[in-house]
Amino acid sequence: MSAPIIKAVLGPTNTGKTHLAIERMCAHSSGAIGFPLRLLAREVYDRVVAIKGEKAVALITGEERIEPPDARYFLCTAEAMPHDGGGHAFVAVDVVQLVADRERGHIFTDRLLNARGREETMLLGSATAAPVIKSLIPHAELTERPRFSTLTHAGAKKLSRLPKRSAVVAFSSEQVYAIAEMLRRQRGGAAVVMGALSPETRNKQVALFQNGEVDYIVATDAIGMGLNLDVTHVAFASLAKFDGVKRRRLTPSEMAQIAGRAGRHHRDGSFGALVGMGGQDAEFTDEEIFAIEEHRFQPLTKLFWREAEPRYDSLDILLDDLSARPDEHELAPAPEAIDLAVLRKLAEQPLAQTVRGPANVRRFWEVCSLPDFRASGVDTHARFVSRLWQDLRQGYIGADYVAARIAELDTVRGDIAVLQGRIAAIRSWAYICQRPDWVLARDEMAARARAVEARLSDALHMRLTERFVNRRTSVLMKHLGNDPALLPISLEDDGTLLVEDQAIGKLEGFRFSIDPHAAAGDRKMLLSAGEKALPRILAAQAEKLRENGLDGISLED
Repeated sequence: MSAPIIKAVLGPTNTGKTHLAIERMCAHSSGAIGFPLRLLAREVYDRVVAIKGEKAVALITGEERIEPPDARYFLCTAEAMPHDGGGHAFVAVDVVQLVADRERGHIFTDRLLNARGREETMLLGSATAAPVIKSLIPHAELTERPRFSTLTHAGAKKLSRLPKRSAVVAFSSEQVYAIAEMLRRQRGGAAVVMGALSPETRNKQVALFQNGEVDYIVATDAIGMGLNLDVTHVAFASLAKFDGVKRRRLTPSEMAQIAGRAGRHHRDGSFGALVGMGGQDAEFTDEEIFAIEEHRFQPLTKLFWREAEPRYDSLDILLDDLSARPDEHELAPAPEAIDLAVLRKLAEQPLAQTVRGPANVRRFWEVCSLPDFRASGVDTHARFVSRLWQDLRQGYIGADYVAARIAELDTVRGDIAVLQGRIAAIRSWAYICQRPDWVLARDEMAARARAVEARLSDALHMRLTERFVNRRTSVLMKHLGNDPALLPISLEDDGTLLVEDQAIGKLEGFRFSIDPHAAAGDRKMLLSAGEKALPRILAAQAEKLRENGLDGISLED
């Protein structure tokens, strides 16, 4: 029997790596792919279901589990995929360069080193990972794929000069909202994509852009993780971000991961800085431009590592194993992630005295590993974990208690920030309900949590759209540069003048007045639309008047 194949398929964005992995997995009797985002796992799940059918495909993430009894193909987040590949014929890990990520790098390093398919394993990512893969997995077959299209620097642009089908990238919610608000006033609106949004909300916001309802999307660097968008230009409002420790400039490879969203398949794309938004660090250097355009980056030299299979004899031994240093020189100790920080903090508290025996220690570590969806920080998250442990110590959490906590979050009142907070909270309960031995009536409670998240996501999408999309401005921006004869204008019986389904004003006799409720900034655009449309409309009105005769009509000065 031949040895299992391990392939590393490396290259920049838009090289078809994920598509190749889907094809290869579907050619095997079973398979699993690990992704960096729940949203990506869901997107590929839908694609594989279309090929193999719902009964054959599973989706497993921290907060969501769709697992038919006879499922053979598993789409997972990297954290949710089996450490060893789960015995599948094919296994792939996507975006393997995240082995260098401070918070999650050790997860990707473990999957890189240990997740294996019985027949074929595929590692997908940037060519920057090539040296460490060669060193740690010398028998791996390395293939570098060229980008399908050209990526070109287009210089700095003001917001008012951005081409249609642009994505603007910022690194704080405040800046994302400020830019989206300006695009609403100037260009009719923008979709918004941030890591803090639920996958459902992000999908709906992306659909606004993909369907052409808006021509701009404003996003954080979450956009760089493989979201497939019809973007022609990526504008950076900043080239620096807070990485959990300090504010630093992006590396050229990080810039390229985001800029590479521009241009899909064989359509070329461009990138550049956004000026006039107060950011002084958005200008690219000549060296950065060369690196991004030519796809030449400093290779990774270290992978973050943490013991993936620690001993559970006691909390002290568990902490020692999780803090151990790796043996291989290519591996570096992972910075302390929040799960380990919470474990260390709670191990110093009186409740640690109740954690005795390997089964209890393992369970306690699993509770400490609950993701901090609320981004509340170590102290606040540790208090939540402590309360959860007290509830779990005697066994399962009662269904009535969980149902009450879920019901408390089941309200769509509030603004964008309030709804985001509720979605983060319900994601915590969705994660808790997915655990196999934490909650009684697990399936029912998990379904309730998903339903509440869906309702909150719908409400958040509506709030974002109400705030950042001006449908009337968007429609007018789409048509004002075209031939007036092609303007899709109509006159209602009551004299209201519409462009598509948007009122721009009213015609009384031969006198046109723009919508009195229009914002001051929109009045010039509405007047311009009226001036383009009126000759045709007034000519039609005059012709109708002539045909009906002039009896009873007097013309006065």
